[in-house]
Amino acid sequence: MATEVTTMTRQTVSSATVSESPWRIAIRRFSRNKLALGGLIILIIMFLICFIGPFFSPYNLYDYSLVSKNKPPSAAHWLGTDKLGRDILLRVMLAGRISLLVGVVATAITVIIGGTLGAIAGFYRKQVDSVIMRITDIFMSLPSLPILIILGAVMSDLKVPPPTRIYYLMFIIGLLSWTSLARLVRGQILTLREQEFMLATEALGLKDRRKIFRHLLPNTVPIIIVAATLSVASAILYESSLSFLGLGVIPPTPSWGNLIADANNLIDFRKRPWLWIPPGVCILVTTVAINLIGDGLRDALDPKMKR
Repeated sequence: MATEVTTMTRQTVSSATVSESPWRIAIRRFSRNKLALGGLIILIIMFLICFIGPFFSPYNLYDYSLVSKNKPPSAAHWLGTDKLGRDILLRVMLAGRISLLVGVVATAITVIIGGTLGAIAGFYRKQVDSVIMRITDIFMSLPSLPILIILGAVMSDLKVPPPTRIYYLMFIIGLLSWTSLARLVRGQILTLREQEFMLATEALGLKDRRKIFRHLLPNTVPIIIVAATLSVASAILYESSLSFLGLGVIPPTPSWGNLIADANNLIDFRKRPWLWIPPGVCILVTTVAINLIGDGLRDALDPKMKR
């Protein structure tokens, strides 16, 4: 009798495990990864600080006070003040909004372009695949950072307004970063289009657009999520590099890159570390957290990791 009860219990647990959805299994795996979970918590805190924190600051972005310029951290200014007497903490939080927004929007553009072209190439194959992949090879052969520097210099010569410049920057970074995702999606689609559910779509006579966007692309979501997560960190680093060189987001609009550039001489670098350490730490912490999340998602969503 005990043996029968044990067998029934095992069958019940086994059937419950089998009926559990893949997404729930992935979430459970991700929650067991302490590093990835810590990265997610850090990233959420960073978003909350950058997007909500400025509302609680007693200062304004355009509050200038030459009397209190270059002051070290104090009770009034937790991270000190810059050369114009502006509060560093407020500027770091507002700069985080710009840097994180550039990373997210540029990644969204990357996903749209790379996912669509990769799915079309993998579905149609032959000539269509050859043309798209050759275009991908051309874009992959281009050095992204030098091109961004050149385009940033062009926007400076054309005197593009700072708010408009941010949108151009998002689009350019996304346009130069879609190639790796397109290759990943193409490889996944080449495998998926031979599955039984695609034979069913052929039998039903569905249109190619519906096959691609309703049946094939949703099955590539896990790999897109992982690639997009890592792409956010790359976009933030691109933006910070350009802004540091004065070719990305330019003052008075703050970003982490141009805040570091404020320490542009040896005196500021050695005597006033509060000018460049806070934005530098924010870039480091954010990119590390995003990469930890990406690694955790890859381990959770990779079918080869299933036990």
